[in-house]
Amino acid sequence: MAPTTTTAAAAAEVAEKPPPQQQQQQQEREVMGLAAHDASGHLTPIRITRRNTGDDDVAIKVLYCGICHSDLHTIKNEWRNAVYPVVPGHEIAGVVTEVGKNVTKFAAGDSVGVGCMVNTCGACESCADGCENYCPRIVFTYNSVDHRSPTTTTTTRGGYSGAVVVDRRFVVRLPAALPLDRGAPLLCAGVTVYAPMRQHGLCVPGKHVGVVGLGGLGHVAVKFGKAFGMKVTVISTSPGKREEAVERLGADGFLVSTNPSEMKSAMGTMHGIINTASASTSMHPYFALLKPKGKMILLGLPEKPLQIPPFALVGGGKTLAGSCMGSISDTQEMIDFAAEHGVAADIELIGVDEVNTAMERLAKGDVRYRFVIDIGNTLKSD
Repeated sequence: MAPTTTTAAAAAEVAEKPPPQQQQQQQEREVMGLAAHDASGHLTPIRITRRNTGDDDVAIKVLYCGICHSDLHTIKNEWRNAVYPVVPGHEIAGVVTEVGKNVTKFAAGDSVGVGCMVNTCGACESCADGCENYCPRIVFTYNSVDHRSPTTTTTTRGGYSGAVVVDRRFVVRLPAALPLDRGAPLLCAGVTVYAPMRQHGLCVPGKHVGVVGLGGLGHVAVKFGKAFGMKVTVISTSPGKREEAVERLGADGFLVSTNPSEMKSAMGTMHGIINTASASTSMHPYFALLKPKGKMILLGLPEKPLQIPPFALVGGGKTLAGSCMGSISDTQEMIDFAAEHGVAADIELIGVDEVNTAMERLAKGDVRYRFVIDIGNTLKSD
């Protein structure tokens, strides 16, 4: 399906503004969502309760929610941490319906987004440094203990639902220039690649960055790399992706990682590599692509331990670093940059009744490059 172009301004017209008498803080409300109830991962309708809008809260009508691969891992309990019923979704784009009395940054009708986290402790070193994504008491958008709940057993439920209520600190503004449907995946995939590229200096015009993997994260990394003015080379095990990497996404080069001659031709040419792959493969061929002092940023989560010969790092003074998501300030900066430079995810927009099929296709890698659920138009309210 061709990428759609639902803008923030158009979405605001779709959302119903609450009448004045309803703009007072509402009580707990029930909304419909989609939940997995066991490790089969099959999603079915569920009625869930959202908390009342507190003084520091923003209530949001969900219009779109991206499907992240971590959603699939969680609903199938592949990480052994699922708390059923699981309502997934942390790539949420929607419109504000109500705000608490202390909220001044947002108002009813604003287009906003919510990413991977909805609370942190606010007191630890990571939070103080503006790196709340590494807070030890982080509350994820779904399948996480909600510390704000009256009980410690309440589990957060995500954006595969009609509405969410989120602390104002974890809401970002979506500019009118950014299509909401294609912008939703940026709230996870986008910031996950953008933040380490900025942090590690892989955003300098003229520098050369490699992108390992051409999926939901990889294709956005290519777009950000080109928007930064960098030379971008995609590295993949799939020769068939060469045309789409170069012709469709604008990459400057393409390497088949299993082709020794291609890899040898690019040895020592890259300032950094963004590795989005989760396959358990040897890192040595990738390190050979780096210049001295080059950096490999690992975003994927291979099941097996990494195989890294020490000399691959020590010999060239090279760095291996990990990165997880990004902070809220990273996310807002990334969203603003994306809107300014025309960066958005390539998506397939689906209805609620297509979600289980989409999960099956995602498991097979059959998506270019992100499924996004049209919650606003296809989720029934009862």
